[in-house]
Amino acid sequence: MSWRHSGRGRAQGQLGIPKPGPRGWRQRGGGVAAWVQPAPEWRGTTVQVCGLWPFIAGTSAPMIGVPLGRHEETNATVCCDPVSWFQRAQLISNPSVFVLGKPGLGKSTLVRRMVLGLAGQGVMPMILGDLKPDYVDLIEALNGQVIPLGRGRGHLNILDPGEASAAAARLTGRARAALMADAHGRRLNMAVALITISRNTTPTDQEQTILDRALRLLDDRLKGVPVLADLLEVIREAPDSVRQASLDRGDMNVYLRETRALEATLMGLACGGKLGELFARPTSVPMSRDRPVVFDVSGISEMDADLQAAAMLACWSYGFGTINVANALADAGLEPRRNYFVVLDELWRVLRAGQGIVDRVDALTRLNRTVGVGQAMVSHTMSDLLALPAESDRVKAKGFVERSGMVICGGLPRSEMAMLTQAVPLSGQEQQKLVSWQDPPAWDSLGRTPEPPGQGMFLIKVGGRPGIPFRIQLTPSELKFNDTNKKWHGRGAAIPQ
Repeated sequence: MSWRHSGRGRAQGQLGIPKPGPRGWRQRGGGVAAWVQPAPEWRGTTVQVCGLWPFIAGTSAPMIGVPLGRHEETNATVCCDPVSWFQRAQLISNPSVFVLGKPGLGKSTLVRRMVLGLAGQGVMPMILGDLKPDYVDLIEALNGQVIPLGRGRGHLNILDPGEASAAAARLTGRARAALMADAHGRRLNMAVALITISRNTTPTDQEQTILDRALRLLDDRLKGVPVLADLLEVIREAPDSVRQASLDRGDMNVYLRETRALEATLMGLACGGKLGELFARPTSVPMSRDRPVVFDVSGISEMDADLQAAAMLACWSYGFGTINVANALADAGLEPRRNYFVVLDELWRVLRAGQGIVDRVDALTRLNRTVGVGQAMVSHTMSDLLALPAESDRVKAKGFVERSGMVICGGLPRSEMAMLTQAVPLSGQEQQKLVSWQDPPAWDSLGRTPEPPGQGMFLIKVGGRPGIPFRIQLTPSELKFNDTNKKWHGRGAAIPQ
């Protein structure tokens, strides 16, 4: 509706006759407009829309990184990933993200979107332990490598140096020595971790020294790749260097007494036992460093909690070892530089495997910035991280969240807020938003399945800055990679959106 100013209109205003409002006259026959069509909205850079000021509005959502979805309040596009925000935007000091949220609200969907977007930018994804599986279909679509692990499915030899030996042959001097020392340290730490999970206690310092000496002696003797049975045999042979570590003072009976518990544990690992079947044999599928990769451990039953934790820890150790090989070759100018995006999902399962495991995870993940690796760690709640029996482990687990460059939260119960705000500053409004997102869906008497109100809703937090709330939006081609309830669908059932 248009309004034409005239002399008569001015006269009416001067005589006190009311003028029409923006919707017309609110009276019978006055032509009031019940609905006013909003002006179309356009988005552009400051260069493109500078002439339209002040009829523009800016948003606080950065436009650098993988596009994740729409801002909850402004509907602007939200782009975010730890690699881009660290490397290009320099918004965070550490290329890592910690994702928290209740099950079923889209944590895996969020991380998959980051994996897909970063892969398109040339960052190599590594899914080091997929329990459900959530990432296998996506990695296959990216022409990546799927490595199955589990009873009767595949094996991962923890004493296998991977590509370190072949890479060391291409290096010289300090670079070669540093690479072999790193490979030795990772294998030793993994052997200690397996013993810790098997016993539920950390091996003594003396036992760790014995393992170190035995592993070095085994590498000198054996030309091929050793297995746990070979390590056990060296300890049983009691060579001089190993006996010196036991402090037996030349008394064989003392040596046998000091190594009895270690021998019993290694025998259980090397000859089967609850963990040995997966780790005692040669590696089934060697890992490549130039392709996307996922370790599919979904074949391990939920009842084998210790085996699940050990498998994931072994995958992490193996994956970070491969990254170190790639960096060593790139530093020597023998291969192009590659950056990796490592996903450590279901973190809580590993942390509960036994006392001291937190130290192993901490050692694996602390130096991701210096080795050119972006990292995503995923868990359900802060309670999962702080439910460890030892106070020292609880403090270190909390540090995983505090050290992350950014924290992305989905729906969480109100009881989590006190613990979460100790690690991440949250305003009262942000806390209320997270609590509202964890509510269940409304009842539907027609048998339909409505979405929970917080499904796909997340809040990006970087330090004390205001959070960025957004909803994930998937493209049609992504839907088939984001169905985590496949076993609940009948034949021909549609994928939920």
